[in-house]
Amino acid sequence: MEFLKQHVEALIFASPQPVALTDLKTVMEEAFKAEVKAEDILKAIEETKAQFQQAHYSFELIEIAGGWQFLTKGAYHTTVAIHLRQATKKRLSQAALETLALIAYKQPVSRPEIEEIRGVNCDYALQKLLEKELVFITGRSEGPGRPLLYGTTEKFMDYLGINSLTDLPKPKDFKDEENSVGEIPALEEVVLPAVVPAQEEQ
Repeated sequence: MEFLKQHVEALIFASPQPVALTDLKTVMEEAFKAEVKAEDILKAIEETKAQFQQAHYSFELIEIAGGWQFLTKGAYHTTVAIHLRQATKKRLSQAALETLALIAYKQPVSRPEIEEIRGVNCDYALQKLLEKELVFITGRSEGPGRPLLYGTTEKFMDYLGINSLTDLPKPKDFKDEENSVGEIPALEEVVLPAVVPAQEEQ
């Protein structure tokens, strides 16, 4: 039973969402190449729950949404929340900032268009912006190859502390009025004030 318990515990721990009994059973049977009784899995779960209810563990096994999931105990919620908040405020790289600025001002815009302006590959920067949910795929261009088009998200506006895209600085607001967005000199002027979060400027 201890052997089964360890496998159940590992599977639930590795899953980003609650794991249902049926899923636990099918996985265990494929892993062991033998029938695994549901009551044995439930017994393993109960033993695991009892184990992690002990005070020296900071997380516990909870039955939720039709399955089981490891969750942080209530006493540590504040610490975890602070970490998550700080993680979202980490500065983006210069490449990501420049890419984000171009998307903000020229959306919807494709990767080839961004790379034509920046003069460098922007795959990594785009991936990071997508992971941080600052940009999203709005559709496909009608041009050759039908490349994906990118636009900014609601989270992008939260990141900047603005209510709408109309609150972004206009090109004429920058000191060199002869430049325009899309030209390299203007990009250098636009990027920094346009995408540094208000919280970080304090």
